Amino acid sequence: MIVVRVELWSARTGQKTELARMELANDETGTTQKRNYLVRTLRGRSTAALNRGQAQRNATVKEWPAEAVHVWNLVAVALGAMGYGGRR
Repeated sequence: MIVVRVELWSARTGQKTELARMELANDETGTTQKRNYLVRTLRGRSTAALNRGQAQRNATVKEWPAEAVHVWNLVAVALGAMGYGGRR
C-alpha cells in the first residue's frame, strides 16, 4: 500500500500537523506491467481523525504502468479519478 500524507510544518513553532491522507492499494488483479489500484482519501483534518479510517472519496485506477512512470503520476491520476483538482 502507498500512503500519501499532507503535513503542515510550522516555520514558527516547528509543530507538524497532518492535514490529509490518501491510500493507494494494489488490488492484485493486474499484471507485473499493468497494475490496478483501489484508492481513497480519508475524512478528517487531524491525525486522530484520519486514523479512524473513514473514507472521504473512493476510486479505482486500472492498468497503471507502475514501473514505467513516477509514482507522483499515479497520485495525480488517483486524485483526478476521485474528483479532486477542479477549481471553484
